[in-house]
Amino acid sequence: MTLTALFDLSLVGRREKIALEWDREYTFGELDSRVCRMGHVLAGRGLVMGDRLCLYLPNSLEFIELFLAAVRLGVIIVPVNVLYRGREIGHITRDAEPAAIVTCEALREHVIGDAPVWLVEDLRSAAIGQPETRLVSVTEGDAPAAIVYTSGTTGVAKGAVLTQRNFVANAISLVTAWQFTPEDRLLLTLPLFHVHGLGNGLHCWLASGCRMRLTERFVHDQAAGWMLEFRPTVFFGVPTMYGRMLEWDEDTAREIGVNMRLWVSGSAPLPASVLEEFQRMYGQRILERYGMSETLMNLSNPYVGERRAGSVGLPMPGVRVRNLSVSGEPVADGELGELHVQGPNLFAGYWRLPEATAAAFREGGWFRTGDLAERSADGYYTLKGRRSDLIISGGFNIYPREIEEFLAEQPGVVEVAVAAVSDKRRGEVPVAYVVSEGEWDPAALEEACRAELASFKVPRAFVQISALPRTALGKVQKHLLPHFTKELS
Repeated sequence: MTLTALFDLSLVGRREKIALEWDREYTFGELDSRVCRMGHVLAGRGLVMGDRLCLYLPNSLEFIELFLAAVRLGVIIVPVNVLYRGREIGHITRDAEPAAIVTCEALREHVIGDAPVWLVEDLRSAAIGQPETRLVSVTEGDAPAAIVYTSGTTGVAKGAVLTQRNFVANAISLVTAWQFTPEDRLLLTLPLFHVHGLGNGLHCWLASGCRMRLTERFVHDQAAGWMLEFRPTVFFGVPTMYGRMLEWDEDTAREIGVNMRLWVSGSAPLPASVLEEFQRMYGQRILERYGMSETLMNLSNPYVGERRAGSVGLPMPGVRVRNLSVSGEPVADGELGELHVQGPNLFAGYWRLPEATAAAFREGGWFRTGDLAERSADGYYTLKGRRSDLIISGGFNIYPREIEEFLAEQPGVVEVAVAAVSDKRRGEVPVAYVVSEGEWDPAALEEACRAELASFKVPRAFVQISALPRTALGKVQKHLLPHFTKELS
């Protein structure tokens, strides 16, 4: 099945049903007609199957139209983070070599590269009066649908090629596992340039035929009002959003929670304290899951069953998971290993990087996620950090997440990240970067660490910063943290 066939279950099969709330309400039939008109615009500008089209746009109705029109034409979408600027955009445009870059007037000044720039305002006008006949290219399941550039938490982003089959398998899996129905109401505030918003939010909406309200972004001061007015049954968020929602008053939280059946968190670890407090205030337990740009969804806590604090749950339908040692041998339950996954969700490889693609896979098509985890005796997986975050200090292995979880429990610590800093004697040493409230007392943090952690795990320094550097969806960019560090003696 292709994405067009999957989405037609709603765009054609539910034409009269209200599909989307944006500037007004749209039925699935209206949306289908708009996509048809936009398809004629793109084809008229010369786009053909296999061309790449960059979308450097905030959430909008036109983003959805362009994505769906491109899917029908076999054009490969390259979504670009709207927070990116010249150098970051330049890397993507040089690498993907798009036929064009679609952006809006407000972002035009940040675009660099040789590709033609099309303003979405012009495309919107050009679509008026176009035919509503369908332009659909015959595509296979293995045809690329998107090139999604990794978030760059460790350096230069690579383009993960996601196929029609990847997206279809992911959507069907999520609709089944999370029990989506046409009666659901999805509030989507996540950016569509990211697979969390696109591959989970947008695709679950279209595959299930539910009703969706789309916003340009999550705005803390407005989101409570959106929820009270729209009364969603499903919400996809990231930990920072859920943390901010704990600031709302308890009466509001209870009223919002009455209508909700599913809160999903991903893209970064959810603190156990947020999970428990959120359940107390809203009356439901957040479902935490684990995915990647290269794989879409891998693991999820169950919709029916225990949603275990700190765990990302069990393998998704059709996904196989192994926990392997550095040498590729299975590790026992309760021991640390690197997660490997296999299934229809796996990307086709990194765009024009055959060596990086080969290095990312083991024999048998097992993808090396780079994430360290432990599996419990009953099959639940708990992430322990990135393999690339491993600190080797004087021959000892240090896993930053262990230190981060301990420090997060200390008084006055709002957020914390631990990263390696070069050291002449030990090679590397851990340094803690702390966002704090109240009185700042690094000596007290060091004393607490020395009382509970092995000496080699105690951070060499505690650096106070105003905020952790993060990607658009909340992942900490650890490769930027050493810039905050003054030279250690």
